[in-house]
Amino acid sequence: MSDSTALRVADLPQNTPTAFEIIPDKETLTALAAEMGVNAVRKLRFTGEIKAMGKKDWKLSGRLGATVVQDCVVTLEPVTTRIEEQVEITYLARVETPEGAEVEMPEDDSIEPLGTHIDPAAVMAEALALHIPAYPRKDGAELGEAVYAEDGVQPMRDEDTKPFAGLAALRGQLKDED
Repeated sequence: MSDSTALRVADLPQNTPTAFEIIPDKETLTALAAEMGVNAVRKLRFTGEIKAMGKKDWKLSGRLGATVVQDCVVTLEPVTTRIEEQVEITYLARVETPEGAEVEMPEDDSIEPLGTHIDPAAVMAEALALHIPAYPRKDGAELGEAVYAEDGVQPMRDEDTKPFAGLAALRGQLKDED
């Protein structure tokens, strides 16, 4: 995304929220689709506000709306997905960073360290990437069962791999003998 959407924190008013609305043009949508690995991003809109929290911290609250076209993982036909998400990020002037080789991911992933700028377009792109379905499926599309075996050999099916399937069959045979 361009630097033109980045807002300099020092220029943001402390006592009133700063509203934003981002509706990318066709070229930007095409670039985002390529970056996200999808067929197309048809519509994209990110609106919200940035407001001060105390003297040094800031909060970005926004609403992401997007229409994304991807290939179905089963049929490879195009699947259109509508994404509607609330996005909130808190920018803290002081973020505790643990020292050492191993660093655990914080439980709250909506907290970011405050830099010199807050970029709603970058937040929009990240939120879009996080909410695009990893395995889109066309309605009613299901994976079938592929069965392979050499000639003359009984193929192993999914239900044969279930640990208690054999026991249930054995129990059924024992009941029949009684």
